[in-house]
Amino acid sequence: MPPKKRPLLHTATVLTLLAGSAYLTVELREDEQDKAPRAQAVTDTPLSGSAAGEQRGQTWERLKNPDRTVLRGAGGQVLATFTDRSRTATLKGPSRTFSESENTATTVVTEDWVRLMPEAWRAGAEKERWFKEWFRRYHDSREDDLFAIAFQYITGAPAKKDERGVVYAGDAKFGPVNPDLAKHRGTPLLEQSDFFDYLGIPYTFRDGTARSPEAARYRAVDCSGYMRLIFGYRARYPLAPADGKGNGLPRTANGMGRSQLGAEIIPLSGPAPWYERPQNIDVLQPGDLVFFKMDHHTGNRLDHVGLYLGPDTEGHKVFLSSRKEVNGPTIGDKGGVSRLDGNGFYAKLLRNAKRL
Repeated sequence: MPPKKRPLLHTATVLTLLAGSAYLTVELREDEQDKAPRAQAVTDTPLSGSAAGEQRGQTWERLKNPDRTVLRGAGGQVLATFTDRSRTATLKGPSRTFSESENTATTVVTEDWVRLMPEAWRAGAEKERWFKEWFRRYHDSREDDLFAIAFQYITGAPAKKDERGVVYAGDAKFGPVNPDLAKHRGTPLLEQSDFFDYLGIPYTFRDGTARSPEAARYRAVDCSGYMRLIFGYRARYPLAPADGKGNGLPRTANGMGRSQLGAEIIPLSGPAPWYERPQNIDVLQPGDLVFFKMDHHTGNRLDHVGLYLGPDTEGHKVFLSSRKEVNGPTIGDKGGVSRLDGNGFYAKLLRNAKRL
């Protein structure tokens, strides 16, 4: 049976639709180098009670600490969360399993799909046209979200190329080997590998600043470079060429953690240079950036950043980051288990959190 033909749209209708959806192309027009193709994430069988398909009886509710809006299903379950000042949205959908068998037995099974909205959330935005169009497109989408993108760089991840032949995903390392252990505090792997080093291509930022990759850093990203690769190059969050320059995501963990971007979920507190460990981390939401103070040599600076994933199958709060010990992105145990709860290495050194 031949497919039914769709009626032709009137020219005025087409123009109206294009104008109303203009926000969807703003990021592409402003940053023409962001051309990483989309790919589909592999999903598992939905967990019992999955709310991805709920459409009737939905209600919007305002909550505090942090100020946010949640969408609830007919049974009161949270279907989506939108936080004031943040572009990060957490939507419920079919469950997925994230693991890294080569480096850890930790497994994360989650119904959370974390995506970036084209604008920062504000009270009442659910009534605005930009959000309605975005939500219509993504509330039940299976396009890669931030989690699916992030796991495309762990150990053994297959290489993916765009239409230009640029490898935009695949097993990433942390940085090149330090050729002189008497320098750089004796670290075996060098830091300062940014997303364009991983890609191996020159990159021009929105303020006109141009950066060129170093050949030795090809397919490498340090902790903040990894976040810039995920949020910036792949998900198109604006990027700054350096800390304190431009209006995008800063270059370093310290710059990100102290920036005014997004919503402050856990504020930095206590006396410098080590600050204080947060007393309550239950406010964290999947997709938050978490920041650590780890190194005696970095003064007052925050020196590590990761992506919070949520609880693992044992109930521990787990994060993902690029580290020297595993030489790349990991949720592994080498150098300290990737948990924010308890009294492990990273749990003790957690300092603040932000929702972009």
